[in-house]
Amino acid sequence: QVQLVESGGGLVQAGGSLRLSCAASGSILNINSMGWYRQAPGAQRELVGSVISGGITNYVDSVKGRFTISRDNAKNTVYLQMDSLKPEDTAVYYCNAVIRTRAMGIWSNYWGRGTQVTVSS
Repeated sequence: QVQLVESGGGLVQAGGSLRLSCAASGSILNINSMGWYRQAPGAQRELVGSVISGGITNYVDSVKGRFTISRDNAKNTVYLQMDSLKPEDTAVYYCNAVIRTRAMGIWSNYWGRGTQVTVSS
């Protein structure tokens, strides 16, 4: 079984910063991509950013230049550094990873439970 546990959400004023962390644990053989999605009230879940095992990153246009995603492969952990936060960044942020487990031997998609980020104006 695989678990993704997020931490680091909270309340911050506009212009401030937060750093999210997500650690994957369990019977992990390999991790391909790790990333962050977010879902605001009444909206669909959207990709914020992702990083593949080779270190290549991808971001949604609205966060480019403000958010930075990074990964510690030794710790099976992905981070999201969020700077210059805006009220429209308010959402529940979900960690996502594509993982191959020792038991299954196939690639599967895993999700964390989410962490709330609220940016006040």
